[in-house]
Amino acid sequence: MRTHTTRALAVATASLLTLGIAACGGTSKGDNSGAAGPASTATADPNAALKEGLKIAFLPKQLNNPYSDVLAGGGEVAVGELKGEYKLVGPNDAAASSQVSYINTLIQQQQDVIGIAANDPNAVCPSLQQARQAGIKIVSFDSDASRDCRDVFINQATTQGIGESLATMANELAGGEGEIAILSATPNATNQNAWIKVVEEELKKPEYSKLKLVKTVYGNDEDQKSFQEAQGLLRSYPNLKVIVSPTTVGIAAAARYVSSSSYKGKVAITGLGLPNQMREYVKDGTVSKFALWVPSDIGYLAAYAGAALASGRITGAEGETFTAGKLGEYTIAANGEIVLGPPTEFTAQNIDQFDF
Repeated sequence: MRTHTTRALAVATASLLTLGIAACGGTSKGDNSGAAGPASTATADPNAALKEGLKIAFLPKQLNNPYSDVLAGGGEVAVGELKGEYKLVGPNDAAASSQVSYINTLIQQQQDVIGIAANDPNAVCPSLQQARQAGIKIVSFDSDASRDCRDVFINQATTQGIGESLATMANELAGGEGEIAILSATPNATNQNAWIKVVEEELKKPEYSKLKLVKTVYGNDEDQKSFQEAQGLLRSYPNLKVIVSPTTVGIAAAARYVSSSSYKGKVAITGLGLPNQMREYVKDGTVSKFALWVPSDIGYLAAYAGAALASGRITGAEGETFTAGKLGEYTIAANGEIVLGPPTEFTAQNIDQFDF
């Protein structure tokens, strides 16, 4: 959680300038080889100087994804401020094991910090453990890795808060009753599954008793597959009122399909999206509301957290604090979680205030 919460998202947006099981060897870095999980016995020195020249690598879920590109861009800005060496690597697909080979290569390159948005929390774990044993600090962001495989996790907002927001928007757009469906990313995506679980729990409450979740489908964060899944949902459920897509690829694909179909004006699309991707669909009336945080700030915060870890200012223990450049001071919560802040809801009234 943050120690101050008054920073306006519009101001933050203006600063945007812009995701083998065994390791293949590599020389250990530093003297903390073997450190693992939240139980590390390292001691933080909050007054330690931030090191310059740190090698900080970003490994998003996949490259050439608009959301991941913006997120990694924020990391690049922060690494520049920290006078470090920025590297961006990653797969072109979001398959569960597609990130493993990149982790192994980063170990060989003796990076100081690896920031990763995990496609699967467990598939990447053995290689991340190898990296930690080599003295590399692991910062998961956006989509968490297993807790014992990383030092801290940069969360966009609380899982509960995002899930509640998705359920609330769906309920409002459905008029309080009717069928809704979810178009997610991959079946193993940590963040997607956590948000969906909250939505499912919210739907058990009395105020949602007239809403029915008929289906959850997966577009694998691929535009064409997401487009086809949205099309399939509407063919299979002709009375569907809302498609909720907690993924920027999915919501844009679903909106594109509905905007040019007979379902426009009859079926609402909502979820988590980028303003620049969704602007045309808000302007043409296909989408009336959706939500997101400022993704570049996730990458920016991840880089500063990684630098603080590599410099010894923090260890990832609950209660430790550090300063993340323009974003101010943050406090590490339970389980090494660092929460960026609450999501913003975008509508026709405010969408032109944002450019990302």
